[in-house]
Amino acid sequence: MSKKVAVIGATGFVGTQVVKELESRGYSVDAIVRDISKVEQKENVVAKSIDINNIDELAEGLKGNDAVINTFNAGWTNPNLYNDFLNGSKNIEKAVEKSGVQRFITVGGAGSLFIDGKQLVDGPDFPADIKPGATAARDYLNEIKKNEILDWTFFSPAIEMHPGTAGIRTGKYRTSLESPVFDENGRSILSVEDVAVALVDELEQNNHIRERFTAAY
Repeated sequence: MSKKVAVIGATGFVGTQVVKELESRGYSVDAIVRDISKVEQKENVVAKSIDINNIDELAEGLKGNDAVINTFNAGWTNPNLYNDFLNGSKNIEKAVEKSGVQRFITVGGAGSLFIDGKQLVDGPDFPADIKPGATAARDYLNEIKKNEILDWTFFSPAIEMHPGTAGIRTGKYRTSLESPVFDENGRSILSVEDVAVALVDELEQNNHIRERFTAAY
């Protein structure tokens, strides 16, 4: 089983929990971040300050890992969010290829999920403030589908995966491929802790090689 994993965006909302989940399962982690002062240095967590748009430097930093989990986010309030997310994601993908690491799990948005044949991001009620990021994630999903080199997986979180859903790790969830998973109340919700569980489970089980999946309660 893979025992050394690089996490890109390791101090972010999702990345922090992914690092915790990997640690709890006995993995060593290369935490790829902008600011290493935000990483709690531990015996099995090594912080590396790398610009994700520097493909050569990032490829070098990823070498020797068994897998890469990418939780990069260009910042929801970033005025150039669409371009920064799409370009950053493409550069990360190129760097993973160059590093020789085969297994790549990347986190996108829920906006590319389908309801009644239409993607959420195209709906009239989709929140305007997150639309650029969600559109970029959707467009990146279409890009990574062309990759025949990496054993990639694209994860779309539940529709409700935000700070208000934090704090609960149940270890239980249901999965789907192209449409949101809804509970008995018609909500698609998953805590960020359980997002991390789903991502590390995927790393260990390889259920979704070269496809997208989503998870919720």
